[in-house]
Amino acid sequence: MSQSDDLEPFRALLGATGVLTEPGMIRPYCRDHRELMEGATPAVLRPRTVEEVQGLVRLARAGGFGLVPQGGNTGYVGGATPEPGRRQCIVSLERMARIRSVDPLGFTLACDAGTILAEAQAAAAGHGLFLPLSLGSEGSCRLGGNLGTNAGGLQVLRYGMTRDLVLGIEAVLADGSLFSDMRHLRKNNIGIDLKQAFIGAEGALGIVTGVVLKLWPAQAHRATAWLQLAADAPVPEIAATVRRETADLASTFELISAASLALVGEMRGADPGLQAGPGGAVLLELQSSSARIPLEEVLLGTLEELMERGFLEDAVLAQSEAQRRSMWTIRETIPEAEKHAGGSVKHDIAVPVSRIADFLERGGALLAERLPGVRLSFYGHVGDGNIHYNLVVPPGEDRLAFTRAIEAGIAHDLYALAAELGGSFSAEYGIGRFKRDLLARYSDGTRLALLAGVKNTFDPDGVMNAGIWFAQDR
Repeated sequence: MSQSDDLEPFRALLGATGVLTEPGMIRPYCRDHRELMEGATPAVLRPRTVEEVQGLVRLARAGGFGLVPQGGNTGYVGGATPEPGRRQCIVSLERMARIRSVDPLGFTLACDAGTILAEAQAAAAGHGLFLPLSLGSEGSCRLGGNLGTNAGGLQVLRYGMTRDLVLGIEAVLADGSLFSDMRHLRKNNIGIDLKQAFIGAEGALGIVTGVVLKLWPAQAHRATAWLQLAADAPVPEIAATVRRETADLASTFELISAASLALVGEMRGADPGLQAGPGGAVLLELQSSSARIPLEEVLLGTLEELMERGFLEDAVLAQSEAQRRSMWTIRETIPEAEKHAGGSVKHDIAVPVSRIADFLERGGALLAERLPGVRLSFYGHVGDGNIHYNLVVPPGEDRLAFTRAIEAGIAHDLYALAAELGGSFSAEYGIGRFKRDLLARYSDGTRLALLAGVKNTFDPDGVMNAGIWFAQDR
């Protein structure tokens, strides 16, 4: 039987437009977001309903196909890219993007898993509500992918990771059965919280098709400032002071190194308009749903406290929405600026907030010794301990070759340093295919055995996204 004949049952189920096989059409689905891996697939399957997802899973098992769930294909670790030789079909949820319901009294939102994050945010906003999950890729990433990687983003400091925002989940299991727990309950204590198994599982346990998310009142009032840090400013102490002095109204505390800011200026061909101090810069934002809370007054008082303690050289308060937006544009442009400079090797590191300064000091010394002259761009959500610690590809060097050399060498020393400080090699990107060797290296036997046991319980035949976590997966 030819491969085309193998795919006929899928066409009968999904229709002609639901099964893509033409090389030019499937190539964008097969290439990972960072263009580090070119995958291969017999077909891209595009269901419209939960029932179609159930049907295609049963057909895949019967036909000996593996399945790789894919949302917006914006991940950084190859978790949505099918590996050559595994005969894995991509399951794209792009046609499952329905807003199922918004509950303004219960502050909840139910969506299909293929819903683009920005469209879910807009649906909430249309009812005077706020979905705090916010990522640089929110205009193209999809909720299923956000759940699969347990995405973090810009407002974890106040609202938590994706895991903290999920009330209910619907998922199709490896045998085609449906796990439906789309409850809008904030209290539901009926044993193990099974929905949590699918969050951060990267599609290895099933295909998430629906989600119920927590919402907040619309945060219509903001106070935003750009802080220029003094030399050797104690970032963890500053972050803790901000939380205390603002009564935890701070939603964002983003550290931006002088090198990252310079990259933005180089890409623009002009001064970015804001400066970093000797210790870098912080983008700080407070939010509230009520005009009765004097956010600017609270922010000014906090900045005065930081100034008096010698932590800041200067601070700029946004006086308009345009000025606030310009501050955010700088932060959001850093990844693009790194790409413009030739690309970067990304290290998504987390350490306890209290150890951030230790990591930056020791990591900097390590780079100075091992790779003198390498350009370091670090920034991130340091209010929650997440540092994007990126090495810019030197001019004239091949990006892929430089990436492989770093990942085979000094990256392990950086990850070992993070582990020594009680941290992690993956703060918000997941494991995927690119970090499965790190999972093996930095996990003890008990953790690996538990992961393998969970995988085998949910997916004994290895249908779901084989190759993430464990290279020897079926």
